[in-house]
Amino acid sequence: MRRSDRLFDIIQRLRTASRPVTAASLAAELEVTPRTVYRDIATLQARRVPIEGAAGIGYVLRQGFDLPPLMFTIDEVEAIAVGARLVQRLRDSKLQDAAEGVLAKVATVLPDRLRSHVVTPPIYISPGMAAEAQGVDIAEIRAAIRDSRKLYIVYADKEGRETDRTIWPIAMAYYVDVTLVGAWCELRADYRNFRVERIVASRILEDRFDQANGRLFAEWSALPKEKPDSLADPADSR
Repeated sequence: MRRSDRLFDIIQRLRTASRPVTAASLAAELEVTPRTVYRDIATLQARRVPIEGAAGIGYVLRQGFDLPPLMFTIDEVEAIAVGARLVQRLRDSKLQDAAEGVLAKVATVLPDRLRSHVVTPPIYISPGMAAEAQGVDIAEIRAAIRDSRKLYIVYADKEGRETDRTIWPIAMAYYVDVTLVGAWCELRADYRNFRVERIVASRILEDRFDQANGRLFAEWSALPKEKPDSLADPADSR
């Protein structure tokens, strides 16, 4: 968690608390050490956030304090509401949870006249149809992409034949009816796209690969992507 997010979360927890909150309690919720919480409290107090209390006793946020409202237009607010709810059609539980967290944070700091457009917007988002991944955690794939870590997978083609592969995960491709991992496949020595529901097993490796300053993603992005079916099965073609 970034420190700016953690400072925001401390304010939110103190805002909703009915009694003083100890540093140990905050540390457990935020998965940091009490020492880190003490430093964060001191930082917030230095920024004139009216937090009162002391170590070993607990902290409270003086009533009446509020974060300045975000300056969003109504179209921007509805874009956030639609975008976050579109994430709900993806078969990626960690992203779904993150989207809910975004909506909650935005709703908290919006002026009253705009809050309902985030909490209860008059919109409908159809559910997705992509099959769920069983042999791989999509959040781990995204982490491997961020960290440029190679991924070992057991992959089944449409006939059920399995192959062991080491891939360099480059990107996620989310369609309504299929979720793909765009990667460089060491077995085929070429770019391939892998349907997440056909990954039977997976493991992040210690080995890293070079993203070449975005060249791999650029080359993968340049591949034909006219329709999902053309992307779904090239790993099975040979």
